[in-house]
Amino acid sequence: MKTVNEKGYCAIGVFRGKTHHNIGTLWRSAYILGAAYIFTVDGKYKKQSSDVLRTWSRIPLFSYKDFDELLKNIPYDCRLIGVEMDDRAEFLHEFQHPKRAIYLLGAEDTGLPEFVKEKCHMLVKLPGNNSLNVGVTGSIVLHDRCAKVPTFLPAHHKE
Repeated sequence: MKTVNEKGYCAIGVFRGKTHHNIGTLWRSAYILGAAYIFTVDGKYKKQSSDVLRTWSRIPLFSYKDFDELLKNIPYDCRLIGVEMDDRAEFLHEFQHPKRAIYLLGAEDTGLPEFVKEKCHMLVKLPGNNSLNVGVTGSIVLHDRCAKVPTFLPAHHKE
């Protein structure tokens, strides 16, 4: 059996997210799909009464005041992956997820600014001509990771 360190880990977050509901949806998906934590950059979150799983008590939410603070707190040897509709981005269905990854989503209306995309190690995109809801996009990215990394098993699930 592989150890947690051999399996790697991931986290997911939103840069300048607009709605509390989207963060709540992403938090629930992150917990169910095995992310180590979620985060916001230059955004706020208010507890949602619809959070029946009490995800706030199961995996942490970190709030970074700006992008520089996020960069200073990325774990050692972890890849920052921007999720963005960009010509430079690789399609998610062709993407090979790194063992240690932090996925960063932008707000639906503004996406990730160029200065953020330039600091990402990789960019991935979903097919389509329009942006999806942040919670939906993040859920798809995490599901893709679970499907492609067969040794990945969330710590809260039984082996």
